[in-house]
Amino acid sequence: MPDTGLQEVDSLNHSPRKLSHYDYGASTMHACQYDKRFSYCTYIPANYGQPHHAAYRLAVIVHGTGRTAQHYRDLFADFAEETNTIILAPLFPAGITEPGELDSYKYVHFAGIRFDLALLSMVDEVAGKYGINADRFLLHGFSGGGQFAHRFFYLHANRLLGVSIGAPGYITYLDTSRPWHVGTGNFEQYYGVPVQLEDMRNVPVQLIIGSEDVETWEINNKDEPLWMDGIDAAGLTRLERIRALRDNYEREGLSVQYDEVPGVRHEGFKLLSPVKRFFSNILTHHSR
Repeated sequence: MPDTGLQEVDSLNHSPRKLSHYDYGASTMHACQYDKRFSYCTYIPANYGQPHHAAYRLAVIVHGTGRTAQHYRDLFADFAEETNTIILAPLFPAGITEPGELDSYKYVHFAGIRFDLALLSMVDEVAGKYGINADRFLLHGFSGGGQFAHRFFYLHANRLLGVSIGAPGYITYLDTSRPWHVGTGNFEQYYGVPVQLEDMRNVPVQLIIGSEDVETWEINNKDEPLWMDGIDAAGLTRLERIRALRDNYEREGLSVQYDEVPGVRHEGFKLLSPVKRFFSNILTHHSR
């Protein structure tokens, strides 16, 4: 374990403490201090330490409905080592708003809970702990995580170096003629701020999906509470819907890289190589 000389504040007695063995490599799950119902884990590259730790970047990887946060973190360890990037993987547990509930975090603001602010608190905690600048960070999410990622993008584009949106089932299009969460018609009423469209145009966007992601059983249930008229307007499959999102973004002047990975179904782990390349290209550009 490197001796970085860094210290963090011990929340029990408010005194600084040096980072320990457990703060390096693949961490345990840490409670989010903003809201301890939520937690996160990190991966810290092996060569992290003085004097260059401030140059490290941050990548946030958001789980889908299966909540495999630690596995996503582990699968980005190679990327972390190769690019001097710290990985943060949040965990938004099921059953937060009621027993058996699975989807609240995907909508960013749900039942009075601001999941976006919880994530930003996690980012601030990690940035403070490891002495890095995380004013802007990379963000990827797949499936339910893709739903979270693109809605977070609408609110906080100014915080993102790049965003990778993987195979969301329910999509919010940039369309003021349709209500939230199918469109952005009453977005400002809901959030208190407008969609950050000008900032969004400055953020590289990756839309990524498997070419065989055509199952419909999970995303066309009109009896579920979050169903809205118009969710299926672009089609019944995630493929049709993400292609419509690509066209929607391009009409609004966003910079979109569209990746359709051959032979892959709704399998987020099989999409990660193109995501890592997308992120690496962004980091290379910002290092010049």
